[in-house]
Amino acid sequence: MSMRIGVPREIKTLEGRVALIPSAAGELVRRGHEVFLEQGAGAASGYADAEYAEVGVGLLPDAAALYGQAGLLVKVKEPLPAEYPLLREDHILFCYLHLAAIPDLADALCGIGLTAVAWETVEDEKRLPLLQPMSEVAGKLAVQVASNLLYRPNGGRGLMLGGMATTERGHVVVLGAGTVGAAAVSVAAGLGAQVTVFDVQRARLEAMHAVGANVTALPSFTRLLERHVMAADVLIGGVLVPGGRTPQLVPEALVARMKPGSVIVDVAVDQGGCVETIRPTLWDDPTYEAHGVVHFGVTNMPGAVPRTSAQALSTALVPYILRLAAPGGMDDPAIRSGINVRAGEIVHPAVRQALA
Repeated sequence: MSMRIGVPREIKTLEGRVALIPSAAGELVRRGHEVFLEQGAGAASGYADAEYAEVGVGLLPDAAALYGQAGLLVKVKEPLPAEYPLLREDHILFCYLHLAAIPDLADALCGIGLTAVAWETVEDEKRLPLLQPMSEVAGKLAVQVASNLLYRPNGGRGLMLGGMATTERGHVVVLGAGTVGAAAVSVAAGLGAQVTVFDVQRARLEAMHAVGANVTALPSFTRLLERHVMAADVLIGGVLVPGGRTPQLVPEALVARMKPGSVIVDVAVDQGGCVETIRPTLWDDPTYEAHGVVHFGVTNMPGAVPRTSAQALSTALVPYILRLAAPGGMDDPAIRSGINVRAGEIVHPAVRQALA
């Protein structure tokens, strides 16, 4: 079954990713689908319109034309209010949604009546294949960002994470040893920081312990966690409840006891965050201070490295777009697990519970 697939330009502040790079879009065309691109959608990722045209992608002048032509909308970030009027009941929306933290968007999508399939809840053989690549990017970026925010001119403690001979090492605490946490631990350990990672699964902790002698892997017991958070120079949140709101593991009272000039990067912010004092921010104003601690809450961290992110996303996406577009694709178990909204209702159990 041929589908009309539309790739719009992302309008979130400083979001440079495009859902499909030219080679990926060309593969869908080769498989018999019509693919349309809003002009300029790939520019921030380094892909010119001409590269899409060369592989048979139709170029459309603006968002209205793109949304008008497409049946399946493949975009990166959730629709913003300016895009709501462009959505129709017969659209299938395929993107990151994170509805548990955006109830107004959930209401809007239900009101439109379309089908919304969220990348972050597509599950296949107990994996989250469309979330994993961006989680890995975000985990690596979290340490890079935090290292920079520790600079004194940026409000930090004036500490170099890895230290050097005659100096102390920085202490990085990571909450969660999933994809985000594992990536963060790897980068922080590679920089030479003292790293402590918390998780509830023993197998994950064993994997983190094996990363290096400067990594300590501990169970998420409240007293242990409190002690290490207070000693942290950097706290990275990487906890995930697929589709649901992230549990708040670090209350405001604990943030108030952290070192002045320490840094919090909560990657879980797009699902509500695991630190009570975190709130969503944008790349043009990414940080704020609370209780003397620098907070970073950007909800689209991988958008800062759009070329890398777009390439990783496209690799993961193409097989699932083909599965969705196949006859009976909405009944494919992986695709079905990703359906958050259908016919005016929230149908994903975790999302429905979070929004109740």
